[in-house]
Amino acid sequence: MVSTNPPQTPGSQLIDIPSPALQNIVSTVNLGESLKCAAGFEKIALHARNAEYNPKRFAAVIMRIREPRTTALIFSSGKMVCTGAKSEESSRLAARKYARIVQKLGFNAKFTEFKVQNMVGSCDVRFPIQLEGLCLTHTQFSTYEPELFPGLIYRMVKPRVVLLIFVSGKVVITGAKYKKDIDDAFNQIYPILKGFKK
Repeated sequence: MVSTNPPQTPGSQLIDIPSPALQNIVSTVNLGESLKCAAGFEKIALHARNAEYNPKRFAAVIMRIREPRTTALIFSSGKMVCTGAKSEESSRLAARKYARIVQKLGFNAKFTEFKVQNMVGSCDVRFPIQLEGLCLTHTQFSTYEPELFPGLIYRMVKPRVVLLIFVSGKVVITGAKYKKDIDDAFNQIYPILKGFKK
């Protein structure tokens, strides 16, 4: 029997590079000008499930839903912040659900200006990293003060994101507006981290 696979050469093997997973998406939506009074907030807090309003503690209604598992902050300006989703689609879906809840309570809420403000991704490179060496050779982009924070803070210019890099090999990427930015940042930092493998 003849093999149909091409012969393996050292350079043709697939490299097992981990891929970052989205952990949190923060998005904003404009619900319109319909929530300008405290009475409206109290109505939402009283009649909506899993909603709370404590103006002495925080000047917004805090609302939660289970699917997708998210939290929304609804401000008197009509702006809403939605956090906790694991994808842009589920963030949009959750924001629509919150807008619908507000509409069902009798408010003239709209769903406009949906925008992803921040994406957070994480990955484990599966090897320990020499953070001191990385900080010394990348001083322009790095801050490492282990007595204040256990991770190295790496401010990447393009894409404009911040990476938190830990000795354990865990990497958190934040500040992205698109998943592509997270992937690009990780693909840039991975070969650098390989150079500082313990």
